[in-house]
Amino acid sequence: MAGSLKSTCEGKTLILTISNPEFRNALSLDIYTAGVEALNAAENNPEIRSVIITGEGTTFCAGGNLQRLLANRQQPLDVQTQTIDALHSWIDSMRTFPKPIIAAVEGAAAGAGFSLALASDFIVAADNAIFLMAHSSVALSPDGGGSWALTRALPRNLVARMLMLGERIPAASLHTLGLVNELTPAGGAFAAALQLAEQLNGRAPNIMASVKELINEAQINTLSEQLNHERHHFVKSLLHPNSGEGIEAFLQKRKPSYP
Repeated sequence: MAGSLKSTCEGKTLILTISNPEFRNALSLDIYTAGVEALNAAENNPEIRSVIITGEGTTFCAGGNLQRLLANRQQPLDVQTQTIDALHSWIDSMRTFPKPIIAAVEGAAAGAGFSLALASDFIVAADNAIFLMAHSSVALSPDGGGSWALTRALPRNLVARMLMLGERIPAASLHTLGLVNELTPAGGAFAAALQLAEQLNGRAPNIMASVKELINEAQINTLSEQLNHERHHFVKSLLHPNSGEGIEAFLQKRKPSYP
């Protein structure tokens, strides 16, 4: 089975659940396409303030289905190229999505599943979760932007070890390195992610979008360019009605209410 991406809501949070338990939530073209469509719809829905991506059952995502990849070796080159392009469209849509995305990780996040978690803005993981870039173990190279995300977050020699040896990395190690935001007891990742989402949902949505855009721009901008972008975002946010509500609420010592 190709699996599916289930879409539900908890208050103002969209829950996307990778559902392919027979193959440890392995990914497929249908899941990639559904992921892009879900984010496009959520972007235009003011009722949605955040997104959680998780896996059905006790595994986050095992990455690509090896049986499918083996079969693709007998297919025209375009078949696999189109599949990876679909994965990369989902990753890119996550990075540019103007609302916070949280990965709630139980069990393993392997291969493209690890890349999927890295494309999120926050990672909440069970303390027994395992992350690995397993591609090299089956003579494949990374995909899903994993090499890009890891190289920007960690020292080069550490990334080389992760990608070349495909070692299993405990969630606690990635927490120490700053890649995992929060550790929870086994089975508690989703609840903790939902609690984080509720905190984010209470903040001004235009500011969540500005912060995410500034973080993305900072990775390619010079300081001078980034200062110009910060000026633009600050002035724009100050003139937005939400800043009036936020400042007044702070001065009045009450909780702000953003539409």
